[in-house]
Amino acid sequence: MCAVDWKIAAQITAAYSSNSKMLNLRSHSKSPLNLLGKEPVKENLRENNSQSESSDEDVLEEIVQADFAFFDPKPDDFHGVKILLQNYPDGKQWDLSGFVDLILAQTTVGTVVKIEDDEDDALFALLTALNLGRYKDHKSMIELKRYLLKVCQESMLARDLKGLLEDQAEHVGLIVSQRVMNLPLQLLPHLYDGLSDEISWAMKDDVRQHLF
Repeated sequence: MCAVDWKIAAQITAAYSSNSKMLNLRSHSKSPLNLLGKEPVKENLRENNSQSESSDEDVLEEIVQADFAFFDPKPDDFHGVKILLQNYPDGKQWDLSGFVDLILAQTTVGTVVKIEDDEDDALFALLTALNLGRYKDHKSMIELKRYLLKVCQESMLARDLKGLLEDQAEHVGLIVSQRVMNLPLQLLPHLYDGLSDEISWAMKDDVRQHLF
């Protein structure tokens, strides 16, 4: 997958964080980047090093330029995706490895964000959508749906949610979105625009696929 050719300045921390977790349900190959260009995304990374010796401590900042790129998920991304999703859902024990396998096996829909030419090949964000009907019998999806129903306290909402998760599953996509803390927010609209395009293209390429 090629990278984008637009430039923005933003702040980012290199440490992985689950603070920006989002788990959405929506009713409803690839290349959002082909719509945007083929050059790396230029970013300014700001690393803060604080000293805790006094209340009026100075904050030291180091500016590092990085080139972000969007890629299709691949098997080599297994550990990176698993780290990003390590607190899904709320840190409960479940078949996370199986869930990651589903994400990586879906070649037509999904994007990961990395730094261009980074030797560590670390992941900074993930965005994909999984059709609930297509994966309804997978262990990880069964456990995730059970969790969602359990934490839904409002009886009427729980009834509607159960309908989406079961009766209407083939027309519902589970959006899986995770990023490191302080990833440049300017990246997100392009990721979501690309996801919408990917779903449309996947459905056109093979109408037999159970994709939304």
